[in-house]
Amino acid sequence: MAEIQNLKGFRDFLPESARKRQYVIDILRGVFELYGFEPLETPALEYEEILMGKYGEEGNKLMYRFTDNGERRVALRYDQTVPLARVVAQYGQELPSPFRRYQIQPVWRAENTQRGRYREFLQCDIDITGVNSSLADAEVIACTLTAVKNLGFETLCMSINDRTLFEGIDPKYLIVIDKLPKIGEEAAKKELVERGMSQEKVDSFIQKIQSLPPSENLRKLFKYLNEMGFEENKDFVFNPLIVRGLDYYTSTIFELVDRENPSLSLAGGGRYDNLIGIFAGQTIPATGLAFGFDRLLETMEDRGLFSNGTQNATPRVLVTIFSPQQVEKSVEISSSLRESGINTELYTDENTKMEKQLKYADKRRIPYVVIIGPEEAANNNVVLKNMQSGEQENLSFDQLIASLASPGRTLQG
Repeated sequence: MAEIQNLKGFRDFLPESARKRQYVIDILRGVFELYGFEPLETPALEYEEILMGKYGEEGNKLMYRFTDNGERRVALRYDQTVPLARVVAQYGQELPSPFRRYQIQPVWRAENTQRGRYREFLQCDIDITGVNSSLADAEVIACTLTAVKNLGFETLCMSINDRTLFEGIDPKYLIVIDKLPKIGEEAAKKELVERGMSQEKVDSFIQKIQSLPPSENLRKLFKYLNEMGFEENKDFVFNPLIVRGLDYYTSTIFELVDRENPSLSLAGGGRYDNLIGIFAGQTIPATGLAFGFDRLLETMEDRGLFSNGTQNATPRVLVTIFSPQQVEKSVEISSSLRESGINTELYTDENTKMEKQLKYADKRRIPYVVIIGPEEAANNNVVLKNMQSGEQENLSFDQLIASLASPGRTLQG
């Protein structure tokens, strides 16, 4: 029999990983809604023509496209910005303007797989459509900085630029500028020559880009961010080397990087004032950002930013079954614990020996176990076992609920 495995670049998330992902999603969602963003979901499949040509040559190559059973050309969602543009064009009369939305769904790209890059991955987007204002850009950036601070990051910074500063520059050279911080100046010079720039112009070209001043639009944006309590050169910085690869960006662009490791990018976005107009037939300005969710999680893992809060969904207590004769009592107690808001798992095999049930609780990292033998049942008592210390307490039903519901009760008892 062939080995059972996933497709390359596609993953399963077992409970521990899934819980960490949900922990991050819950924090992001909470901050998004704190800033007034509303949820949106779109289908995984779009008509191919909706997505094609919106991401540049590389995007067209990486898109999953096929003919469905109805002979229609379709494609899997490549990002969440183009589907948003379709939604705004399609439901424009029903949506408020400005429209603030967040979207947390998977996207698909036929990438070369490596650490932090997968073929199916989650994106978390926030966007504001219908308003051409630096204040909207500031709101997106402020929301992002607040979210990562709530996740525990202390050294992240929004690197900001304006693509209008690049007007008149051949896009094939901008691709190299975008890579310069990661590949270094010498490698960038070499690639510029390979792309057709004369050797004599390379040095002055790079120097010209590096010395570009912020636009008037960016000065206004920085003023808003200062007024929101964010500090220039700490929380955000002007960086003339930020280009952003997607073709639809029109002016302000931004990328969330680490001040101590600028090559680490955890989110990116910008203003795309023409994209929605492709579908709507009229110009509808927009700005937004997408988190690189997997890279965000991996960085949190590397830095030990997952607190004990990620374990909150684990059952606090396992109610065991002493014998088939005690099933009803175990069911009654587990129901009462749940009614009291205590995460409770009821062991479901009445013929399993107690030793095996305790090993199960230990493997599941459930901190407490309730045991109800015939003597306890007769006296309306239970035994509460602390799985870490091994200590046991005889408690009444009411004492059990009060004890487990107490936030002060720790694994040490």
